[in-house]
Amino acid sequence: MSEKTTSEAAAKMHFMLKSTPPRTTFHQDMTVEERNIMLKHIAYWTDKQNQGIALVFGPVLNPSAPHGLAVIEVKNEAQVPKLIADDPAVMAGIMTTEFYPMIATLPK
Repeated sequence: MSEKTTSEAAAKMHFMLKSTPPRTTFHQDMTVEERNIMLKHIAYWTDKQNQGIALVFGPVLNPSAPHGLAVIEVKNEAQVPKLIADDPAVMAGIMTTEFYPMIATLPK
């Protein structure tokens, strides 16, 4: 690994985000309004992925506890609450999101 890559990697922090929908059947029975908000939610995180912030994101289809999951890479923890607050699904009150620091192992 080059020195530049090592120093860049050391400057980044990783977090796991878990988003909880309003009900376990949400992905099957969302209203038209909820679906429109979720399309904005997907567009928001796709944009963050294109910026190199969201490394991976998507729904976890656990039948008893479905949720969304994202792994993000940021310069500091202070960025995370703002990223969550600006999520259209969080702003609309149809998702709650919690986050935890993560020690990520990334491909070389």
